[in-house]
Amino acid sequence: MTGELDAHLRSGPQMLQYQALADDLAARRPGRVLDWGCGYGQVTALLRDRGIDVVPFDYREDLREPTVEPLKRFPDIGAHLSSEPVALPFDDDSFDTVLSCGVLEHVQDPDGSLEEIYRLLRPGGTFYVTNLPNRFSYTERLARLLGRYYHGQLPNDRVYTRRTARDLVERHGFDIRELRLAHMLPLTVGGPARPIWTASSMLERIPGLNAVATSIELVATAR
Repeated sequence: MTGELDAHLRSGPQMLQYQALADDLAARRPGRVLDWGCGYGQVTALLRDRGIDVVPFDYREDLREPTVEPLKRFPDIGAHLSSEPVALPFDDDSFDTVLSCGVLEHVQDPDGSLEEIYRLLRPGGTFYVTNLPNRFSYTERLARLLGRYYHGQLPNDRVYTRRTARDLVERHGFDIRELRLAHMLPLTVGGPARPIWTASSMLERIPGLNAVATSIELVATAR
């Protein structure tokens, strides 16, 4: 599993996706952002490079109490860390945007986590979700056949359809503004970064074919 996660930093196509994510979020003028489940911190770093006020948070099950510590890969970034699987150590209405980049599918209690995110967002705030695994993804099926990591392998892993993703978000006080399928080519396997990213972006725009894309992306607004 560690090797699979490291690929998110080593792979050129994957890093281009993170850069595109940071560019898109910055263009939306997101205000104060919570990078929920920041992981290594690569997206936080990219957002800060673009002048975004972003607070990183990550779940660490071995901690005795919440703390703020520098991230190993980005030691200049202090992340909020907690062993609490649902509750977040921030006040109500603390953020204008909450980013979930490859996080929502791993949480122990999706409904509880959505309630927390709603609590943290100011009225009209944005919940921005990317890299949510598509139940019908061909890359997930291929990974399973090849004996590599796939979503659903670990106890809390979940996969989603556009309908189940919409239902989850809407029943917790959000209105969906954007909902799409994304990433037709596996981005973590490396290779020529720009051609792979460009081809993947073009293929995901083809109706019907994109039904088997890797990810679901959505943007929702707190009511």
